[in-house]
Amino acid sequence: MKVIVSILICFLSFHLTFAQQRIVAECTVVYKVESQDASDASMQQKATKTVYIKSNNARIDLVAPAYSQTTLFNKTTATATVLRAFGDDKYMTPLNGQQWRKVNAGLDSIQMQITGDSISILDYTCKKALLQLKDGTQVIVFFTPAIIPSVREYEYMFKDIPGFVLGYEMKDKDGRKTTFSATQINLYNPVAASRFDIPAKEYRLIEMEESK
Repeated sequence: MKVIVSILICFLSFHLTFAQQRIVAECTVVYKVESQDASDASMQQKATKTVYIKSNNARIDLVAPAYSQTTLFNKTTATATVLRAFGDDKYMTPLNGQQWRKVNAGLDSIQMQITGDSISILDYTCKKALLQLKDGTQVIVFFTPAIIPSVREYEYMFKDIPGFVLGYEMKDKDGRKTTFSATQINLYNPVAASRFDIPAKEYRLIEMEESK
């Protein structure tokens, strides 16, 4: 009898957790991007990052004072298009499925440890996870298991995170720390389909070389 009760409790707990998790197929999330030099304790805002998700499409806009970069990802075809702008110079690089995996090869086989710590971001309780990359880089991630994006592969490093990442921080080899913190999240207003259109002009095409 005790075994049966234990099984029922585990089943109900799993069912409750699953029922509370919502798959988000349309949303807009804005992040503040700040950096901190190893010799300076102050944080300086360097850019903004905006993520748009609509069904099987995702768009990531990273806008800094000197440049901007947009990544368009299609989950159905597993293809991506990267748009870069430096002043008046604009470049476009299309990536097929094989090329997308090659670009993100350094983010495969990530070791993940979910800790018992949590913080609140935009009224969502976010769990803390530690990611260990193949090159030794450690990334601290804060994600909410309450919602999960319908497309996760657009942020290849987070494709196995069991929730929506609302904050993360990482350090480069020079000790400079960069943090990404969600400042806005909108789950209700529709995202225009035109945001995922690939521009037909104004961009210089730079194709990625195929592996020999």
